[in-house]
Amino acid sequence: MGRWQAMSEPVNPDRAIFGTNFHSGVCLAASFADEFAKRSGEKVGLIPCADGGTRISQWMPGEVLYDHAVMMAKLAMRTSHLCGILWHQGESDCHSDGELAEHKQKLLTVMRSLRRDLGGEPMPIVIGELSEKITEKWNVADRPAKMNRAFYEIAEQLSPCAVVSAEGLSLKADGIHFDSASLREFGKRYFEAYKTIGEPK
Repeated sequence: MGRWQAMSEPVNPDRAIFGTNFHSGVCLAASFADEFAKRSGEKVGLIPCADGGTRISQWMPGEVLYDHAVMMAKLAMRTSHLCGILWHQGESDCHSDGELAEHKQKLLTVMRSLRRDLGGEPMPIVIGELSEKITEKWNVADRPAKMNRAFYEIAEQLSPCAVVSAEGLSLKADGIHFDSASLREFGKRYFEAYKTIGEPK
């Protein structure tokens, strides 16, 4: 209801994206926040706005997911300082070369719009790589690797922005999502990347 509360997991509301046996559970944000709090000595808040299985077109300005994220961030900013954006999305845009080609410009639009709508300051953005080990049943071919390369090009245009390596991280049995141990590690990597562009305040 727009108020801070103690974090619990799953950080983002769970729903049946790929059938009733799929559960989101652990995410990278929890270990990121833990590292941030330990290093800064400050209370750290998360503003969960993620929605699994979504395409970048669903995050464009004016779409429900974008408007919801801005609304939640503005509510949080009444009583806190917004320190940055954690972004991990893209698998759903790897099913065709056309989707992949459009993703870069759309992601730039989303991030520039978020900065504008949340105060106009160039707040830090941290983008995580996709796994390049996604199994064949998801029909993504080598497009995750191509998208990862595009993330680094995007980061150069969005300074301060950092990209987090997914090298060595393992997947769940579904062959597309990172397992719990990898997500904990990923969150720590996100914090290390964040430190290079926006020291904890």
